[in-house]
Amino acid sequence: MFAIPLGDDGAELRPLEPWQAGEFLAHMDRGRDFIGRHNGLPDVVTDLASSRAFLQAYAEKTAADTGRICGIWADGRLVGAVIFRRFDVRQGSAEAGCWLEPSAVGRGLVTRAVRVLVDWAVEERGIHRVEWVVSSGNGPSIAVARRLGMTREAVLRESHPYRGARHDEEVWSVLAPEWRAARQAP
Repeated sequence: MFAIPLGDDGAELRPLEPWQAGEFLAHMDRGRDFIGRHNGLPDVVTDLASSRAFLQAYAEKTAADTGRICGIWADGRLVGAVIFRRFDVRQGSAEAGCWLEPSAVGRGLVTRAVRVLVDWAVEERGIHRVEWVVSSGNGPSIAVARRLGMTREAVLRESHPYRGARHDEEVWSVLAPEWRAARQAP
């Protein structure tokens, strides 16, 4: 299909599709505990059938133009993903998200991959507002939002029940004019 280089280290962004359910499940198994600290996906993708179902749901979102998932490959192995959980061209808004397995942390892969997605959404699809909703306890994800030039708009106190506790969520966003201005700055 296609692969978009994420720099000169060989990392790539590629579509992630249902036929890759086995590879996706292996990735999730490698990162299950780490990813699950702030993301419920490891509780959803537990076997080959649920892996395929998750990827099929995103294939259907892609076909309906309401969401999208792309995998991050490093050293020839799937190590993470970036998504548009919501994608609404009519309203001009989208919500991005991500995860990585531990072996890929600290390389800037998520920041680079989300930049590709946001560039595409803003410049090709006319999205005006991209949101990033993150647990207040997820410092690395908050750091990505900052590196992307997003603005913290709100803290939704105890809004997210997860694994027996209520967690605060932060809403970050970037608007198309802000995105373009930051991309053109030296």
